[in-house]
Amino acid sequence: MRVCVYCGSSSAGVTYLSAARQVGATLARRGIEVVYGGARVGTMGAVADGALEAGGRVIGVIPESLVGWEIAHQGLTELLVVAGLHERKAMMTGLSDAVLALPGGAGTLDELFEAWTWAQLKVHAKPVGVLNVAGFFDPLLAMVDHMVAEGFLKRPYREMLLVDDDVDRLLDRFIAYRPPDYTWSDDPVDTAGPSGS
Repeated sequence: MRVCVYCGSSSAGVTYLSAARQVGATLARRGIEVVYGGARVGTMGAVADGALEAGGRVIGVIPESLVGWEIAHQGLTELLVVAGLHERKAMMTGLSDAVLALPGGAGTLDELFEAWTWAQLKVHAKPVGVLNVAGFFDPLLAMVDHMVAEGFLKRPYREMLLVDDDVDRLLDRFIAYRPPDYTWSDDPVDTAGPSGS
């Protein structure tokens, strides 16, 4: 099994770095290969180092431009260099059996939401989840629930996003995951319009 881990390349506090290293070590301990963005910095580097130190296999996928910035991790099991960010995301998801997002910045959210959207559209049937380290994702999850309340996100799609603060529990949920037998077309269409006429 392989898990795609999306996380940050920027400097992060010790809580997040420690959690990222533990995620890498846990994946390795469970015999799960890591697929990630290929950098040696930030929580990305911590995930890779945690897995490698625990004897795991780590595949990095990095755009050519970032190799030029000299942030590529040179100690990986395999480092794949691609043309750009779109190719990177597609390859990372394609190589993996599940997608896991750790705390990160705008890039991490972009990757998470794309993978989750692809699942909603049945582009893939892989589990997508977030490890909610120190409540990092609480504000985002509140926004997601607001999207449901306002009618922009269907409840079955909300439930597709797996959330936990324990990586082992989250991985167990990945293994047990079955995508919902649901599409947005299952709901009746509201043709009345906002005025109700």
